[in-house]
Amino acid sequence: MVFEEKFDVVIIGAGPAGLFSAYELAEKSNLKVAVIDEGGDIENRVCPMNELGYCIGCKPCHIMSGVGGAGGLSDGTINLRPDIGGDLTELTRDENYSWQLVWEVDQIFLTHGAPKGVYKGHEDEIRKWERRAAQAGVKFIPIIQRHIGSDHTKGVIKSIKDYLESKGVKFILWTKVEEFRKGEVVARKGDDVFTIKARYIIVAPGRGGAEWFHDVAQKIGLKSRHGPIDVGVRVEVPAIIMEQITKINHDPKFHIYTETYDDFVRTFCANPNGFVVEEKYDGYVGVNGHSMRDKKSNNTNFAFLTRIELTKPVEDTTAYGRSIAQLATTIGGGKPILQRLGDLRRGRRSTWSRIKKSDVEPTLKHVTPGDIAMALPHRVVTNIIEGLEKLDRVIPGVASDHTLLYAPEIKYYAMQVEVNDLLETTIENIFAAGDGAGLSRDIVNAAATGLLAARGILVKEGLYRERDFKKSGNWKKVVESLEA
Repeated sequence: MVFEEKFDVVIIGAGPAGLFSAYELAEKSNLKVAVIDEGGDIENRVCPMNELGYCIGCKPCHIMSGVGGAGGLSDGTINLRPDIGGDLTELTRDENYSWQLVWEVDQIFLTHGAPKGVYKGHEDEIRKWERRAAQAGVKFIPIIQRHIGSDHTKGVIKSIKDYLESKGVKFILWTKVEEFRKGEVVARKGDDVFTIKARYIIVAPGRGGAEWFHDVAQKIGLKSRHGPIDVGVRVEVPAIIMEQITKINHDPKFHIYTETYDDFVRTFCANPNGFVVEEKYDGYVGVNGHSMRDKKSNNTNFAFLTRIELTKPVEDTTAYGRSIAQLATTIGGGKPILQRLGDLRRGRRSTWSRIKKSDVEPTLKHVTPGDIAMALPHRVVTNIIEGLEKLDRVIPGVASDHTLLYAPEIKYYAMQVEVNDLLETTIENIFAAGDGAGLSRDIVNAAATGLLAARGILVKEGLYRERDFKKSGNWKKVVESLEA
């Protein structure tokens, strides 16, 4: 069956990359645009786990799918740097333009209700933390951040979607794209399978669609390569331990190299006074974290991840990460694994009685107390223990025996699609953007790649030249001068 309407542009995925692609096209052209997503509208994205305390396996997952994407139900931390969560300078080969893109993304969020204040420490405070980290052999990366909050992100996303619809963008929801090829997209809604014709396609499937994109790309001959993945745990500590640093940076970034393997480990997605949440993928479970502006816990959580790159003969990091997650899911009996750091150090599993002795009350209860060392590779476990002990020299208490670890947390940015300066793939008129294409790793970078892909189409249409999008000025200075 062929869909009745024909479109100039079909965007696969309604996450930050897809929404911002649509935004740019709607603002700068009269092209007919459709956005397809397997999930629902932002107002219908309610995870039952918030009420039940455990995951019931919704298909598709409300956290991963729907308008707003995985970022739409996240804590809404906007990292205002082009080299955190991706590398816009590498994509654009223009550092000033990469900072301009960060500013443009931020302005759109502000227009649609993001809070005006940003997290930025005083220069003396930043220097103090940089010095303290350096003395411990750790790198602290100061960053300006805007925090929307999980409880307010929906309103911002709704405002963006409403605006796009007012500009004529059509949203086709609860519809799963089976495959795509030049000029058409094959989609399924319930039992109906239909083809949508389009002159251009932007593929922006997000983290939840990374494996699907990997499979379709191989099938149709899109050139790509396997990039690294990040494997680790979600760490939960009393909020007071990290209070000094989270007042300066809502989501502080620390980069560490471990003693035994000299592997790269980093903190990611910190949630002050936040909550650990479960995520369900196809065949396995994982964990993540949220924080809200109005609802608070007594804990702070953050991801602690080690970078894994594979070389020949086994290069498929996606398959490797999936196998780790499936093993962890088996060990946890279909639930995430929870363990005290002290138990992990001593080589014993955690039990509920041991966890109850901890100073930290877990914010996620739908877990199996167990032994993370039974699920994650030895090298990863070693990196986690050594990395936390290094971080403890910067933030005392973070490597306490009572610290809670949830596993697995795996970030797939595995298949990096080959694109040109316009973000056009090796198949003409098919563009890529966002996390699912391996081009970003956070909300701002995903949104910025969405702008770039849309601009690629506008250039191909002859409506603009590439240089028309670049504005004069020192954009790094503009971003860094934002008011706290």
